[in-house]
Amino acid sequence: MWLIRLIGAVLVVIALVVVGLLLLPGDRVAALVADQVEARTGRKLEFSEGVKITLWPVLGVRTGPVRLGNPDWAGPEPMLTADALTVAVSAPDLLRGEIHVREVTLRNPDLRLKLGADGRGNWELSGGSASDTVATGQGGGQTAGAGETPLTLNRLRLTGARLSYESPGAAPVELLADELSLDWPDAAGPMRLAARIRPFGDPLDVTATIARPDALLAGEVASVQARLVAPGGSATFDGQASTAGAAAGHAEVMAEDTARLLAALGQPDAAPPQGMGRKARISADITWTADGRLSLRNLGLDLDDNRLTGEADVVLGQPANVVAHLAADTLDLTPIGAGADAGAGGASGAGAGTNGWPKDPIDASALRLVNGTIRLTANRVLTPVAPLSGLDATIRIDRARAVVTVQPLSVFAGTVQGEFVANGRSGLSVAARARMDGIELQDALARLAGVKRLSGKASGQIDVLGVGNSVDAIMRSLKGQGQIGTGRGVISGIDLDRLLRSGTGTGGTTVFDSLTATFTIRDGDLFNDDLKLKLSRITAQGAGRIGLGRRDIDYLFTPVAVKQGGDRQLAISVRIKGPWDDPAIKPDLSAALDAEIKAKQDELERKAREKALEKLGRELDTPVQTPQDAEKALKDKLEKEAKKGLLKLLGQD
Repeated sequence: MWLIRLIGAVLVVIALVVVGLLLLPGDRVAALVADQVEARTGRKLEFSEGVKITLWPVLGVRTGPVRLGNPDWAGPEPMLTADALTVAVSAPDLLRGEIHVREVTLRNPDLRLKLGADGRGNWELSGGSASDTVATGQGGGQTAGAGETPLTLNRLRLTGARLSYESPGAAPVELLADELSLDWPDAAGPMRLAARIRPFGDPLDVTATIARPDALLAGEVASVQARLVAPGGSATFDGQASTAGAAAGHAEVMAEDTARLLAALGQPDAAPPQGMGRKARISADITWTADGRLSLRNLGLDLDDNRLTGEADVVLGQPANVVAHLAADTLDLTPIGAGADAGAGGASGAGAGTNGWPKDPIDASALRLVNGTIRLTANRVLTPVAPLSGLDATIRIDRARAVVTVQPLSVFAGTVQGEFVANGRSGLSVAARARMDGIELQDALARLAGVKRLSGKASGQIDVLGVGNSVDAIMRSLKGQGQIGTGRGVISGIDLDRLLRSGTGTGGTTVFDSLTATFTIRDGDLFNDDLKLKLSRITAQGAGRIGLGRRDIDYLFTPVAVKQGGDRQLAISVRIKGPWDDPAIKPDLSAALDAEIKAKQDELERKAREKALEKLGRELDTPVQTPQDAEKALKDKLEKEAKKGLLKLLGQD
């Protein structure tokens, strides 16, 4: 409405001069108009030569270039310039004492709006605003002040307009308008606005209808209908608004091509991934307050094939604050990984096979845009890695740090719960503190790491931290600790039982009764030295390194109890070494021989001790079975010999 106020000041003085000075030359009329505008607004109005007046049936004024000055504090540049100004007034209405302005046209206007540090705007005209003297509409309207001629404005039209806005501490905003027209034929009726604008290069067509603009100008609430059509989509609003900046009603956004729509709205790099709204429909009942608070109720999000409902409260700012709850029946996220390289196990996006983890930079800047709490629930979630069920996750974001708390979630035939953190305050770090119960290892390891040999139900916990700006960097920096345990399971592709006992066992399978282990993680390597694997006839221990960052393994299984018919047999250690995709599994004869030699050494030492104790017992004339027995027997022998010597010395043999 500031545009009407601005033009109104010009219209009033033009109309007053035209009424009494129709017979004066155009240049003389222009000079008088300029004097009147400066007297009423404190602004200097300049016309170029060539002001012309038409008389009948449309009384009009046509000018060349026009300049309207700024207040002193707003700078030396004019607030408004235009290549031409045309004002058309109804001559018959003028004869009845009314000024009915049929149309005001500005060609190539350049309007510079500026807000001062004290809150004043350069569009605020001194000497009274135009709304005090301008009425609009054919059938009546506001009455001008006492002694002044009533004035109405039917249509305002701008072509090739440039509008700019500056405020303290903010970057200037510029808006180009190919066409802008405002029609208000009846002061008590609706106003219609139509414009083609180019805020970011692409054309946007805006139409709006205000049911009672007179009430809106008076500070009251009025019904508003608006529509925006842009390349890639459209948006509509049907509700109420006020000049204070408040609005309430129903809004809807339809995006046939979200990337194209966002680019037209100034966000060229904000295209959502496939499955998250490349084609979207968003609807909600909204309430907007003058202090920048947005409430969304009955929120519906159709994002490609996904449907979410919920509500949200948003406080705009840097960053914005959001409190929201979104719910879905089935959430399909599988298209997100559709274009990613398959992992070693064939799962899309799970890893990067023999090429390692993805090294593409991770952009975590979005964490800085929002603070708040978002809860997401879904009965079922389909992901590129595995289907989930019973999702109940709460995301808390505070100063670029997001903490996702997951309630028990069904995945890989078991459950997972815990906290997952993404911290973008200084670079990017991620952390997980999670517990798993009943996870099917074969499915989980195949999809996450491309390892398909191990199956069984696993439970355990992990506390891990990684730092880096890519998946590869994070995996190579991991540190933490955890533990894992399984019940009965199977290792495919190797008969570990036979291999441990005889050194030959390629092919086949290994059935084990239980597996337990604890581990630590340093610099992307997982270290373990207490794995216990119970087979049908063998108990084996494991120790070694698993390269989480390098995707390799160097691990040694050593049998600790191998018996057959009561006699100990040769135990063969097994080393697994190489990349995850194709590790070498070989008997480690050196380890087996070392173990056997040590066992033989232990046995020889035992036999030598037994013979020495037996000989000592014969010499001491008492049974000796342990070093303690030998020590006691020797002590007793010495005491007896000492006693005999003392008695002999005293002559008491």
